[in-house]
Amino acid sequence: MSSSPAARPSSHRMKPATAAKKLGIYLPATPEEFQQGSVTRDELAELEKNPPAWLETLRREGPHPRPVVAGRLGVSIAGLARGGITEPLTTADIDDLRADPPAWLVAERETHRKVLEEEERIAARQRGES
Repeated sequence: MSSSPAARPSSHRMKPATAAKKLGIYLPATPEEFQQGSVTRDELAELEKNPPAWLETLRREGPHPRPVVAGRLGVSIAGLARGGITEPLTTADIDDLRADPPAWLVAERETHRKVLEEEERIAARQRGES
């Protein structure tokens, strides 16, 4: 009575931290029931497809986890740390930084841009392009 892995994906439960990471949200800002429970893959898919009000608000206003903050600012997570940003930021915080970028943010954006260009150059060379 073996069942294939494809037959059981919906029964797989993930920890709240894993689900929050997949949703791109900051776990401590989620409702208590989300933090204390577990989420199946089907439930995660449903949250993605039909997000409840709390999830929409959290995605829109934050606070946001570091990967989201870094992406919205156009820097790496390490660049955030070098800039002294170690805590989650709200959308308003991110907008303030983008509106009047401090010197560290300007420098980190340039560094990040160069890193991405180099990664693309290497990938192109591996694909046989020049």
